Amino acid sequence: MELRQLRYFVKIVELGSLGRAALELEVGVSALSQQISRLENELSTRLLNRTSTGVTPTSAGVAFLHHAQLTLRQAENAVMAAHRGRMSGYVSVGLAPTTATVLALPLINAMRERYPDIQLHLVEMLSGHLATQLNARQIDLAILFQLEGGKRWSITPLLDEKLFVIASPELPNAPRGDGVQIADLGGLPLVMPSSQHGLRSTLMTAFERSGITPNIVMEVDGLAILMNAVRAGHAATIQPGAAAALKGESGLSLVQITDPHVGRRNLLATLADDELSPAALATRLVMVEVAKKLVQDHQWPGATLIETADD
Repeated sequence: MELRQLRYFVKIVELGSLGRAALELEVGVSALSQQISRLENELSTRLLNRTSTGVTPTSAGVAFLHHAQLTLRQAENAVMAAHRGRMSGYVSVGLAPTTATVLALPLINAMRERYPDIQLHLVEMLSGHLATQLNARQIDLAILFQLEGGKRWSITPLLDEKLFVIASPELPNAPRGDGVQIADLGGLPLVMPSSQHGLRSTLMTAFERSGITPNIVMEVDGLAILMNAVRAGHAATIQPGAAAALKGESGLSLVQITDPHVGRRNLLATLADDELSPAALATRLVMVEVAKKLVQDHQWPGATLIETADD
């Protein structure tokens, strides 16, 4: 059964004539009659009585008419909803500062190109705060690094990031070369985010596993201020690959931590699918595509895509 057959049937009943319906639908009378015959064969019942004066619905046709009209109306509503979701809406996306550094502008560019009438609201804050905002329905989507049990979220694994020691070359004891292990960083002065930051928890676990107490000389939760302290030579920091995009012309050294268990997983968390608007669903797809392209184009330092069953 096809929507056009329903549309043909409704128009014939409305006009009471195959000829007039064919003219309005801009199809041949023979083609119109064939479609109705196929519909009747599929239903195994006659829907129309054809007489010399016109066409009238049978009792089965009268019963079928109401549902055909309803189905066509629902199909039109579905098309309108899809267009509204594609063309307009409001979506709030939460990103941690390091993630925003590499992802925010490419996401904005892609959304403006593909969905220019979707109003995008970007929220930059610590990942722990983003989880709270998501639970409170104050944002629609967020990239998180840790999951909280019992939350009714939809989760899409995006990528894994290596961590780097970032330091001024003049900093004493700053590591050199391409790689370093956590066990070799015990004496290095560090500026790190506070304990409410997911990265701090990850690193403390890594130091503990290596039997090392880190030398944290200051805590800074703002990424820009933290990196300024590193540039000034006060301390080194340990950050994911996305933060490396900030080094630019600063002359900072960048040494990857080679311990296999040290890294950060990026998870795209959203409200449950049945709570997301069409605009939010579209934005989620764009975020996944943009993140994958950044990794494939080597624009996300230290990141590797997470292989899924769909890849």
